Amino acid sequence: MELTFEIYLLLFAVALIAGFIDAIAGGGGLITIPALLATGMPPTMALGTNKLQSCGGSFSASWYFIRQKAVNLNQIFWLIVLTFIGAVLGTILVQQINIDFLKKILPFLIFAIGIYFLLTPKLGESDKQTRMSYLGFALTAGFGIGFYDGFFGPGTGSFLGLAFVMLLGFNLAKATAHAKVLNFTSNIASLLFFLIGGQVAWTLGLVMLVGQFIGARMGAKMVLTKGQKLIRPMVVAVAFIMASKLAFDYGWFA
Repeated sequence: MELTFEIYLLLFAVALIAGFIDAIAGGGGLITIPALLATGMPPTMALGTNKLQSCGGSFSASWYFIRQKAVNLNQIFWLIVLTFIGAVLGTILVQQINIDFLKKILPFLIFAIGIYFLLTPKLGESDKQTRMSYLGFALTAGFGIGFYDGFFGPGTGSFLGLAFVMLLGFNLAKATAHAKVLNFTSNIASLLFFLIGGQVAWTLGLVMLVGQFIGARMGAKMVLTKGQKLIRPMVVAVAFIMASKLAFDYGWFA
């Protein structure tokens, strides 16, 4: 696998754009994974390298949200712990079983999220009454979506954002900030297993990590300044694009 300076530069730019989009609406992997596969990298190494570079973006956005006091780490301690445990278990299990069924229904689930956001313009406009405790959320949504991210992954940010809005009553900007922290948690958990298996292209991954870091920082700032007016249309657009691509990839149109 020979990579020229131009390819490194191009993938840096790809990661920067993906980090920006991912910080706002999720779905950055739709851009980075095909780009990594296009280099001729084996699929498993592409996934491992993608986890490395995406950690740069999710860390950058998370750190910005924490510094701006949009996220209180003490308040979501158990959410982080249960998300990490879920992601570890999901990463272990995915190596043992066939996930063809999940591949077939996933486009429908993500498309449904896009439709829901499209048809509910007031969703996440302001904080609402919480429907469960933080511990209850950690044991259900935190653990469950963390498990899903380790097990498979696409759409994790969308699922987390919707869960925070629907179950904890967060406004959309606050939900996006918290979703990014949990997404970083599950990314780290999955990355550990790719590192153990030696499935990471370090040089390329670190170059893309820098691009992700910069792009995610820009995107995170937009979340807190533009709020729902920016997040909602981007979530809808990314959900529809992601659902369409996954449906094509997984043979819906075959």
